Amino acid sequence: MAARRAEYEAERAHRQYDACEPEHRLVARTLERTLEQALQVAEQERGKLAALERARPAPLSDQERVALGQLARDLPRLWNAHTTSDRDRKELLRTLISDIILTVHSAERRADVEIRWEGGANTQLTVQLTNSVFNRHRTSEDTIELIGRLAAHYPDRQIAQILSRQGRLTANGLPFTQARVQAIRARAGIPAAPPPDPNSALISIPQAAHELHVSTHTIRRWLHEGLLPGEQSTPGAPWRIRLNDEIRARFVPDVPDGYVPLDQAARQLGCARQTVLHKVQRGELQAVQVTTGRRKGLRIKAQTANLDLLTNP
Repeated sequence: MAARRAEYEAERAHRQYDACEPEHRLVARTLERTLEQALQVAEQERGKLAALERARPAPLSDQERVALGQLARDLPRLWNAHTTSDRDRKELLRTLISDIILTVHSAERRADVEIRWEGGANTQLTVQLTNSVFNRHRTSEDTIELIGRLAAHYPDRQIAQILSRQGRLTANGLPFTQARVQAIRARAGIPAAPPPDPNSALISIPQAAHELHVSTHTIRRWLHEGLLPGEQSTPGAPWRIRLNDEIRARFVPDVPDGYVPLDQAARQLGCARQTVLHKVQRGELQAVQVTTGRRKGLRIKAQTANLDLLTNP
């Protein structure tokens, strides 16, 4: 079609040039240039057409048609042969199939498949989808529930860090990020964490260490030993410590009268160190944390308890 158009334009330019009077030199020069360009375009299109003719495969002979039919009948055996690898099967499909159009109807749990073969034929199929297809890339319910609990206290970036510390991955096997946590919250209808309340009694470990004038290591140790009230939404989440006047009174700069180290308290009470710690945790023994000086550390009031044990056997 392009070659025919180019031939027509060349003939038209030639007629215009022939119809020009010789005395109209400027017009003749313009028409001459137009004719030369049209002839060049026509020659290029004839070259392209000739190249296409040379590239066109020759018609199959009767013998080749018979051989091709035999290959088609042997195709299932070739496909299922144990010597045919998956890579070979993929190459075979690429040879036969031009492209595939997949249309998924989520509400009806089905997909329409249109296969376009290299020969120009089309095949249309309808495939029923199982629930596993839709659930394969969904975040697990326990992770969504955990994100809901964490979102009540922590921003998305911190939630992603907590989930990563627990070794959790997204449904696609990717590590959690702030954007991915935010997307899951949006799909699940989970609201974002409210802004921090400056009047809240729950504070972080660094805040507690600053207020009580001790190291974060001391705060963590007291949390681990159950001597300081705190809570975690999940393992790996930041501690939230409930700090009130009673808790603040347990942190003192000097050792009060009657308070002794853990080993001495265990000897005075005649029990193991762990038993003494359990009594402190249950509130049966008074304890303080000395924050300064060479005698800083846990101190326990064991004299009164010892007298009670002697007078009340």
